[in-house]
Amino acid sequence: MVYSLFKSSTCFCLITYATLGAALADDSKTASQAVVRNQNATPPSVPSGDGWTSLFSGKDLAGWTQRNGWAAYRIEGDSILGTTAKESPNSFLCTDKDYSDFELKFEVQVDPKLNSGVQIRSKSLPEKDKGRVHGPQVEIMRGPGESGYIYGESTGRNWISPSQPTHENHKNGQWNQYHIRAVGTRIQTWINGKLIEDITDPQSFLSGFIGLQVHGIGKTEGPFQVKWRKIEIRDLSKK
Repeated sequence: MVYSLFKSSTCFCLITYATLGAALADDSKTASQAVVRNQNATPPSVPSGDGWTSLFSGKDLAGWTQRNGWAAYRIEGDSILGTTAKESPNSFLCTDKDYSDFELKFEVQVDPKLNSGVQIRSKSLPEKDKGRVHGPQVEIMRGPGESGYIYGESTGRNWISPSQPTHENHKNGQWNQYHIRAVGTRIQTWINGKLIEDITDPQSFLSGFIGLQVHGIGKTEGPFQVKWRKIEIRDLSKK
C-alpha cells in the first residue's frame, strides 16, 4: 500500500509539473505575441527624402481592384474620390501588389460624418469570410478623434493599438497628410508631422496589399465622401 501511494503521488506530481509547465509555456507564448507601444525618448522623424513611387497616376485606377462593398470610387482631379452606397458593407480599393516593409504617405480629406481608413499588409482570402478584407487598418476620422491608431479590420482583434487617446491632429475640412512606416513587426504613424502611433505587433501579417476604405452605411444615411491624393510608397524590403 505504501508503494502504491508513493507511486500514485509521484504520478500526480509529474502530471502537476507537466500541467504547470504547459501553462507557463502558454503564458510565455501569449506574452511574446502581445502588442507593445514603443517608448521613444525622442519622437521618430517623419519619413522624408527621395525614392518614393506614386501608387496613383491621376489618370486611371490601374493597379487597383475594388473588393467587398459597392461604394463608388472615381477620379476627381488629382484625387481618388470614394462615395458611400446605401446598405453597402465596407468597401476597399486595394493595390494589386503586396508590400512588406515600406513607408507610405498620402493626403486625405474625409466627411466629418464618415469613418474611413487605410489598410496595410492586408489580405482577401476565399477561405476567410468569402474574401472579406482583413488586416491592420490606420484609422481616419474627424477630429478630435482616434485617427492614426491601428484597428484590426475583420480580424476579431478590435483595436490593435493598446489605447486610443483622442487628439486633434486630424484637421476637419482640409487635407491632412498621413505617413506610415511598417518594418518587420513595428508600425508607426504620423498625422501632419505629429507621431501618433508606434507599436510592435507580432500578430499581424508581414506582407499584404494596401486598401482605401469607404465605410459601410445604413439605408437612411449619406451619401458621404472621402478622398485621397499624393499616394506614394517607398519600398524598404531587402532585395
